[in-house]
Amino acid sequence: ILELRLRRLTRFSKIELEAEKAQLLAEIAELEEILRSDEVLRAVVGREMDEVAVAHGTPRRTILLADAGVASAISFEGLSARGAAAAQASPAAARGVASSLEIPDTPCTALLSVTGLVARTADDTPVQRDGRRSPHDVLRSTVASSARADVGVVTSRGRILRLSLLEVPALPPTDDPPSLAGGVPLRDLIALERDEEPVALVPLDAQAPLAMATAQGVVKRLAPEPAPSRDAWDVISLKDGDSVVGAAVAPDDAELVFIASDAQLLHYSASLVRPQGRSAAGMAGMKLGDGATVTFFGAIPAGADAVVATIAGSSGALAGTQPGSAKVTAFSEYPAKGRATGGVRAQRFLKGEDVLIAAWAGPTPARASAGSGQPVELPAVDNRRDGSGTALSTPVAGIG
Repeated sequence: ILELRLRRLTRFSKIELEAEKAQLLAEIAELEEILRSDEVLRAVVGREMDEVAVAHGTPRRTILLADAGVASAISFEGLSARGAAAAQASPAAARGVASSLEIPDTPCTALLSVTGLVARTADDTPVQRDGRRSPHDVLRSTVASSARADVGVVTSRGRILRLSLLEVPALPPTDDPPSLAGGVPLRDLIALERDEEPVALVPLDAQAPLAMATAQGVVKRLAPEPAPSRDAWDVISLKDGDSVVGAAVAPDDAELVFIASDAQLLHYSASLVRPQGRSAAGMAGMKLGDGATVTFFGAIPAGADAVVATIAGSSGALAGTQPGSAKVTAFSEYPAKGRATGGVRAQRFLKGEDVLIAAWAGPTPARASAGSGQPVELPAVDNRRDGSGTALSTPVAGIG
């Protein structure tokens, strides 16, 4: 009896071992075939990648860039509903979806907020200024461009740094002023030096001169010319201790506007400043009083409905801690003066005030925000050219 049971057990084990041997020999033959044929190897790798994509595929926002950072970018943000459905239906169909993931070169507007965030619109719909307020909705500058193009960043050191809009997040469409809360800090995208600040976004292919001014009252219009292929280049020769405070494209019919820290405002036609090359140092733009510096510089298009917003405070207070008093006045109330003159008073200082802590001139309405990006309401328009301001309850970090 014991011998019979052992014989039966041995027969069963032999059958199992022979089946396992046949299975292993088949796997070895399959692996040897993969090693012998590159075509079979690629087919196996492709099939396994399709299986991984179906099992683990999730919507992504990754952008792959070539070494140069341009041209070969692929966006995976479209691999969500349509791409996932195609992957489940057929791995081959999923590979077909990839061709549509490249970011299209659609028109857009690059935006820079006063809090230092940068983003772009999803299309070329004009940026709204009227509407519901939201955090980080005060813009320092805007540039019409396209999603795969580069724009320039003018810095306080008198340089232009190249910024690829492929690296900039797109904002969802809105009927209200865009909120850059979904943007990214501009400092994370460009290589700024120590104590260097971004001043404005500018197009690299503008047909009109680029105007800029410095804290010491120097003005310059840069003659239009092809942008260098480098990532950064100088656009003005600065004196020691001087810095660029503003920049904007300024055709001959635009008005150049200076606002000084002692509340003096000067504006005149851009045609009074002849265009110069990149190495030039500019010319006298505004005559400044003792101890005064240029707080704001910009260019207002001809015929624009513009306002001037100023906030006065004390030079002895810690920066960013005093609300100050604000005043908003129509730009048309200020008469034009000649280049290199002192201008006219924009705001009368109250007791304890001796300096402008913020100033801006541009299209109406003027908007302000705190350092956190939260909106700050400015007073209604007061057309007294040199009137005093209205007290604010919150310190303002920027106006736009």
